[in-house]
Amino acid sequence: MSVIAGTVDSEELTSEVSADLSFPVAWGMTREDADVIGAKWEPRRDHIQPSEFILRGGRVMGSTYSNSPVGRMDPTETITLIRIVENMSKKKS
Repeated sequence: MSVIAGTVDSEELTSEVSADLSFPVAWGMTREDADVIGAKWEPRRDHIQPSEFILRGGRVMGSTYSNSPVGRMDPTETITLIRIVENMSKKKS
């Protein structure tokens, strides 16, 4: 399982905020980047709306989109969902 994050913030700010994280954080994301990953761009504030995806084998297994902190993926619930998807896959094999 891998976690990757992205932000519109500068490299300097992103480095500060992500210094203690155990996963990479892309900085300087653009509207084009939002389009590529299927996220909504907020033109009024010029940033990507929070978007989270669980990917497996090139397929989106789960996703959330929000315009505030409400509705974002909870880490514990996300891990539970990933385990369920993995177990379902093992049963099909």
